[in-house]
Amino acid sequence: MKRINRRDFLRYCGIGLGALVGGPLISACRPETSPTAPSPSPVPPTPAEAAIPSPSPLSPTDTPIPLSPTAAPTAAAFPHLAVARGGEPEDLVRRALDALGGIGRFVRSGDDVIIKPNICVAYHTYEYAATTNPWVVGALVRMCLEAGARRVRVMDYPFGGSPEEAYVRSGIREQVLAAGGEMEIMARLRFVDTDIPEGLDLRRCEIYRDILDADVVINVPIAKHHSLARLTLGMKNLMGTIQNRPMMHQNLGQRLADLTSRIRPALTVIDAVRILTAHGPTGGDLADVRKLNTVIASPDIVAADAYAATLFGLQPEDLSYVRAGTAMGLGRSDLGNLWIAEV
Repeated sequence: MKRINRRDFLRYCGIGLGALVGGPLISACRPETSPTAPSPSPVPPTPAEAAIPSPSPLSPTDTPIPLSPTAAPTAAAFPHLAVARGGEPEDLVRRALDALGGIGRFVRSGDDVIIKPNICVAYHTYEYAATTNPWVVGALVRMCLEAGARRVRVMDYPFGGSPEEAYVRSGIREQVLAAGGEMEIMARLRFVDTDIPEGLDLRRCEIYRDILDADVVINVPIAKHHSLARLTLGMKNLMGTIQNRPMMHQNLGQRLADLTSRIRPALTVIDAVRILTAHGPTGGDLADVRKLNTVIASPDIVAADAYAATLFGLQPEDLSYVRAGTAMGLGRSDLGNLWIAEV
């Protein structure tokens, strides 16, 4: 009997239980001379980290949308979304996942797991908030292996510099290997022409085969500004799974939602340890970085993106892909009605 993969398993369970509801603009980049690799440990802070300004209010609003209803909805077995604040990156990830029921809810013994961070460029270290925090990624690798995963691979399809350079420069390779995971270069020959049955505009594109075949896909974007999409979050991060990204920029919001309907990550973990508030997606100026020490986690990618928008003073409906994903039933963006666990 064919084994149902983890992604489909979660989708079917979400329908049955009612617990889980609903579901780079490639800018011109000038390669720079790569400085030395980032420090392998976040303590003590690097000089660049020390230069990052302290958190300050983000316009146009001073605070995110209210976090939690007064009582958890009785129909849900677990919170729809968890937000962990204050602490080191690995601690933030563990607390957020524990609030959702633990990593074992998403990863089973023997699973083939792919973790998809944002490693878009090879010329900035993690302090510049253009790539996912390496300790967030390393924590997820470690937790998946603790849950019994047979294999944990980490991969992205960078557009600025080579994958090998980007993996090292971001600091992600070091942390993944230290945690027992594998870094995989996404070979062009492994992108396959794939139907998107639920797509409204994007009906077919070339998607990385292993993403489609994995038992579990964990999406780990960094929360950052994007000059076309407004923000890069979970749904936008999935552009790193396809080969032809320029065509996505026509009707970007809808096409991101269409792509999400085919990949459907089991879990989205948004790195907001540092956020990039301007000049994204590549950044390069520490003045644009805010250090928030926050991690958002949810099996609902739309809800995760909707909440992360509030960190930038935006509303969920300000993001075209959140609107499209909500309309397609891929998830929920009505944050005031969700069970949100603040840790």
